Amino acid sequence: MHEFKLPDMSCGHCRAAVTEAVKEVDAQAEVVVDLGAKTAQVNSAATREQLAAALTEAGYPPA
Repeated sequence: MHEFKLPDMSCGHCRAAVTEAVKEVDAQAEVVVDLGAKTAQVNSAATREQLAAALTEAGYPPA
């Protein structure tokens, strides 16, 4: 399980974009987004680095 702090996330569109970015790396990933805390918890076989790169490319660089 990886947890990412995503300070640029603020709305439902952000939640969808973050989820989509993770799913592009690992279609089987489980993603739980908490907009209030600005975090995403990801259960995935992908590495933290792969996931962070995908989130950054989508416009949500982890803090």
